Amino acid sequence: MGVPVSQMWTVASYVLKKRLSGQKRYPLVLMLEPLFRCNLACAGCGKIQHPVETLRRHLTPEQCFQAVDECGAPIVSIPGGEPLLHPQINEIVDGLVARKKYIYLCTNALKLEAALPSFTPSKYLSFSVHMDGPREEHDAAVCREGTYDIAAKAIQAAVARGFRVTTNTTIYDGVKPERIRDFFDDMMELGVEGMMISPGYRYEKAPDQDHFLARNQTKSLFRQLLDYSRNWRFNQSPLFLEFLKGNYQLECTPWGNPTYNLFGWQKPCYLMDEGYCESFAELMSSTHWENYGCASGNPKCADCMVHSGYEPSAVDATFGSLSGFWNTVKLTLMGPPKKSTAPLAEPVEGQLRRDPPAAKLSPTLRPDDVPLPLIQDR
Repeated sequence: MGVPVSQMWTVASYVLKKRLSGQKRYPLVLMLEPLFRCNLACAGCGKIQHPVETLRRHLTPEQCFQAVDECGAPIVSIPGGEPLLHPQINEIVDGLVARKKYIYLCTNALKLEAALPSFTPSKYLSFSVHMDGPREEHDAAVCREGTYDIAAKAIQAAVARGFRVTTNTTIYDGVKPERIRDFFDDMMELGVEGMMISPGYRYEKAPDQDHFLARNQTKSLFRQLLDYSRNWRFNQSPLFLEFLKGNYQLECTPWGNPTYNLFGWQKPCYLMDEGYCESFAELMSSTHWENYGCASGNPKCADCMVHSGYEPSAVDATFGSLSGFWNTVKLTLMGPPKKSTAPLAEPVEGQLRRDPPAAKLSPTLRPDDVPLPLIQDR
């Protein structure tokens, strides 16, 4: 796993405290959007479609700190727009590091190398560089040639300066699995700490609506991507990766990744545009959470398997029960199943399909013959 031990310990302690206190809904990652402005116009993104007057605005550092303190999540992701366009982004980062929050500053890296002297390496700060595949695929996804090379050079520069660097890759329909597998190798060679991958969500305002994946397409594609692991490091829970392949069932926890931006607290999740609340407490208490997630029947959620909804579910499953923790330990130590053969239809919730004990001695056995125990209290 491409996650530092100190960060895993902080998250585990946080989750256990919440569960021991009887709190069922709690945030894990705050999505802090200090601006929507960007220096790219990606076809799959719905953020820069806001009016010009909105794109010119940005949150103040004080507004960012108030939201972080109000939410209390141990991890803060700073997407955008492009956060490095914010005139006070280094001040925001310094304030969050002082609060001992683990920060993922999401960037397309076009300005990253020039901005590095403004930041100080810290275990609390990671630059999360958006890399949507090999050079040709990445440049096509962001609708500008040359961006892959700029980002790769910036990653090397940041790693050389001692910064934590991860990548964030959104997968769309039509990609060639073998090309993405080679891309994972390339990212490892650049020295990134870990990679985050996710299927794209169908932003209503995105110009390109033709390349988002349906649910079974996601499972099929991610099996082709991940059933051939080459010692890649992912900055994600092993259970979430198994969920993407259809080997593990999770339900969405949209409250796990609340979003604060120019308009307030977005409801119900980062990916929808259904209004805002004035406070985090109002968001948590007034939202009808049962109306969201695949199990709810909400058509907007039917095909979503995005990390922002399901990574918190995987973390809660990992640290919320002994069986969930044991499943994660097995995946971490033994690796994922060598080949996914479970049906693409949803398996039993909390049930992981993988090798029986004898599979350690007999690699010819099918990896899905015996399930691990069910996660309890889900």
